[in-house]
Amino acid sequence: MTIYEKMHGGALYDPQDEALMKEQLACLDRLYDFNRTRPTELAKREAMLKEMFAEIGEGCYIEPPFHANFGGRHVHFGKKIYANFNLTLVDDTHIYVGDFTMFGPNVVVASAGHPIDPALREQGLQYNAPVHIGKNCWIGAGAIIVPGITIGDNVVVGAGSVVVKDLPSGVVAVGNPCRVLREINEHDREFYFKDKRVSNDKKTP
Repeated sequence: MTIYEKMHGGALYDPQDEALMKEQLACLDRLYDFNRTRPTELAKREAMLKEMFAEIGEGCYIEPPFHANFGGRHVHFGKKIYANFNLTLVDDTHIYVGDFTMFGPNVVVASAGHPIDPALREQGLQYNAPVHIGKNCWIGAGAIIVPGITIGDNVVVGAGSVVVKDLPSGVVAVGNPCRVLREINEHDREFYFKDKRVSNDKKTP
C-alpha cells in the first residue's frame, strides 16, 4: 500500500514521509501567497483558489487568513460558498462542502486524527477520515467538525459547537458535543432573528 493509499484510505501512516512533505510544503507556499493578497485583488484570489483546491465552484469567497494542511489540495467546494476569517481545513484527506454553505469566523474542519495509544503517537502516526458537509449549511463561529463526520443539507450548526456525530438534513444543532436542537420549521420562514419578521418579498417561494 502506498503512502497515498494509506493517507486517503483510513490506515495509519507517517505524515513525515519525505515525498509527502515535499508536496505539502509546495502547497503551503501557495497558501502563504494567497494569505498575502490585498483585499482589492479579488480576481487574483479566485484564480489562486482554482489552482489550490481539488475542486471549487463559481462565486466562492474565502476571507484571509485561511489555513489548510495541504493548502486546499484535498478540498472540494461547490458554488457560492463563503468563509469568514480563519477558516481552518485540516485537509490531509478529502473535505467536501456543498453549494451555498457559509462558515463563520474561526471554524475548524478536521479530516486528520491521531491514535489514542501513546506508543503509536510516539511514532508520529496519523490516520484520516473524509468530512462531508451538505448544501446550504451555516456553520457558526468557532465550530469544530472532527474527522469522518457527515452533515446533511440545510443544517445550522451553532457557534462554538463541537460536531462529533453525523447530523441529518434540515436541523439546528448546537453544543459540545453537538446535538440536534430542533428541525427547521415554518417559524424560521416567518422570523429571521428573534422577533424580526421576514418581509413578504424576501420569503422563500
